[in-house]
Amino acid sequence: MSWLFSDFQYKLLALVVAVLLWSLSQGTSSIERGFDVPVAIQERPDNLVVTRRSADAVNIRVRGTRAALRSLSGENLEYVVNLSGAKSGRAEFEVDLTPLLAQLPRGAQIVSRSPFELELELEPKGSKMVKLEPEVVGDPAPGFLVAGVLVEPPRIRITGARDEVRRLEQLLTETVYVNGASETFEQTVRPSIRGDNLWIEPEQGQEVTVRVQVVPEPVPEDAEDAAAEGGEAQGGGAAAG
Repeated sequence: MSWLFSDFQYKLLALVVAVLLWSLSQGTSSIERGFDVPVAIQERPDNLVVTRRSADAVNIRVRGTRAALRSLSGENLEYVVNLSGAKSGRAEFEVDLTPLLAQLPRGAQIVSRSPFELELELEPKGSKMVKLEPEVVGDPAPGFLVAGVLVEPPRIRITGARDEVRRLEQLLTETVYVNGASETFEQTVRPSIRGDNLWIEPEQGQEVTVRVQVVPEPVPEDAEDAAAEGGEAQGGGAAAG
């Protein structure tokens, strides 16, 4: 075993050099990684709504050193589509990655992309007031009934793609459950918007108040008559005695 320890310092130095060279090669060797870069819409004209896009992300393959790509994440990248000057209808945009290069680390380069083109559908924006319809579900406690339901405000302004806004006649609220209720109550809920291209402007507020009036069930007339007759009979029997 003496050969193992002979010239030990030179063997240790050789091992250290080998590890350093291996580490250096790992840091400088070229690799490729794929990233899904989210598409961000900017400078959209205020009178238009984007109703469809052919892709929500651009897939790119990036070549670079391990060290350069180690800290790169698709979440930190963004592909911007500028809609300044766009008009209603279909718009096509060639995927130009030149602005994206500035977001990459030094020495990294894009070797492929998909898709090569993005298509957007743009529609005029519309707005109108629509009726709010409270959605009430369930039954109150035995002996009680729902006498009425009110919502405040009764109407709300909806904004979005003009054709969708025109078709909308009313808007349901989130569900209000009456199960087991024995008195009038109020609940704060949100309007339920069904549609990707409809929204409520933030300045209006996103909540409404639903008031559910719960009252005792009325006593049937025949039951009242029976109760009255029973009282009279008891009174007559006491007088005869």
